[in-house]
Amino acid sequence: MDYPAEAAAALARIGASPPLVHQITNVVVTNDSANLTLGFGALPVMAYAPEEVAEMAALSQALVLNIGTLSAAEIEAMLLAGRAAGEAGVPIVLDPVGAGATRFRTESALRLLAELPITVLRGNRGEIGALVGSGAVRGVEAVGTEDPREVAEAAGARFGVTTAVTGPVDVVVGGGRTLLVRNGHPLLGRITGSGCMATAAIGIFLAAGDDPPVQTALALATYGLAAERAAVGDPGPGTFRARLLDEVAALGTTGTAEVRVTEG
Repeated sequence: MDYPAEAAAALARIGASPPLVHQITNVVVTNDSANLTLGFGALPVMAYAPEEVAEMAALSQALVLNIGTLSAAEIEAMLLAGRAAGEAGVPIVLDPVGAGATRFRTESALRLLAELPITVLRGNRGEIGALVGSGAVRGVEAVGTEDPREVAEAAGARFGVTTAVTGPVDVVVGGGRTLLVRNGHPLLGRITGSGCMATAAIGIFLAAGDDPPVQTALALATYGLAAERAAVGDPGPGTFRARLLDEVAALGTTGTAEVRVTEG
């Protein structure tokens, strides 16, 4: 598969018919995720109230669930939105931020996986590992020595969903395939919410194609490519954050020839 060409085609579809991406995400990254969504050419909506989440999810083309600043009420809203999305055939991405750090986080992520038709699960090796009993996190950062590929394969087998474990090399497992994404930059680790924005990108790309593993890899690769371009000149974290949004918005004109996705 010509992944750079597929990435360009997905971006063109997003721009031609902007998908509405409903995001129930954490307060740390809400604004960045909304701006990233706009940069990709999609339409963000951050609806959290139980009175409207089901209706909004059913009207959307993708649903992103992120437990970064979770509460019991927020989990219930996610369940309402997720059930409505499932009934409407809307793809759902789950980001189990900080799973493994506390029992509440781990149990909440497992409940969402058990009760909703999740399409893609994305997290770092510690978070995803915690859901299959092998990960370690401190706060929201992975601190163990888990092998990302083994973690992704174990989670994919247990939960029956496309699983993306992100890190220096992103590993995407699903549909009997393993895809490796080698785009990205260490500066992503110096800003808050970089993983959450990667999850938002996956939601956007799921609305532009019907092959979840491929669309997940394309999302991570284009997002990582934008990060590489934003890091030119070794800027500080604040400048990098602003440039990242600029480079995402410029992908349609700067091209995707440097997308690096391989099957392995």
